[in-house]
Amino acid sequence: MSENKTTTSDTNNSVSSSEYAYWVRLAAISSSSVALLLVIIKFYAWLASDSSAMLASTTDSILDLFASIMNIVILRFALAPADDEHKFGHGKAESLAGLVQAAFVLGSALLLIFNGVERVINPRVIVQSNIAIGVTLVAIVLTLVLVIFQRFVIKRTGSIVINADALHYQSDLFLNVGVLAAIFLSQGIWLQADGAFTILVALYLLFGAGQIIYQSVYQLMDHELSDEDLAQIKSIVLAHDHALGLHDLRTRQSGAQRFIQFHLELEDTLSLLEAHSIGDDIETEICQALAPCEVFIHQDPTSVVPEELRASKTTSEK
Repeated sequence: MSENKTTTSDTNNSVSSSEYAYWVRLAAISSSSVALLLVIIKFYAWLASDSSAMLASTTDSILDLFASIMNIVILRFALAPADDEHKFGHGKAESLAGLVQAAFVLGSALLLIFNGVERVINPRVIVQSNIAIGVTLVAIVLTLVLVIFQRFVIKRTGSIVINADALHYQSDLFLNVGVLAAIFLSQGIWLQADGAFTILVALYLLFGAGQIIYQSVYQLMDHELSDEDLAQIKSIVLAHDHALGLHDLRTRQSGAQRFIQFHLELEDTLSLLEAHSIGDDIETEICQALAPCEVFIHQDPTSVVPEELRASKTTSEK
């Protein structure tokens, strides 16, 4: 019996490892650049207007900038190839980064709540509202463009880090709209609007942080791939003419990389070379369907598969 291992090829119908690294790095650099620009213009607008909502928006952008820069550093580890000390790669660094991102989101949300409550208790009229409005409109446009690009990258890569980063900037869209509304309403219509909108955005951030934590822990705990992925793996294996079945299917995901292993049941009369060739064919098909991934196959003659295992497998397939 032999064991085979195949890594993903760059020529597949899914995103390759090199393409994944390119888009994730580009998204991280783009978000850092936008965050830096937003911090500068929002800080100026806060000094000019003394708006609580603008201060909260500026603080949120500072946290976004710090988190985005941290992403660039962490992604250097997460996207590094496997080495002697990390033979399964460094993909889990991305999930750890997601947890750190969630901590920044939680901190930002708490800060927004404190500022919002204070302004609700002690409302003040916003001065130089035209500057605050102009800066907020610019921030909305920049953030919207960035979020659209991040969603494109997430769709191609499924990156947890970029997904967490995108949450920051999606919340910025709501926050900026809230700032606009608060500025208008605080001009004698509803003075507490400045703080009330700040609190609403903070609650949205808290909900989003919970989602990031769930996704990150989901991968760190080596959860199985989705039911759709598992069904696709079984379908590919059983579609092969010489495959009599499979058992002990185990899967997990680390960053973008999927790891798949199982026992392949074959006829007793096949030669070692034939069994190896069949395993190679199946590995190639799985890698093309679920790239980037590594597949580990252990070939078993059908006669060595315990009878109770075959019986339970047949029952489950029915």
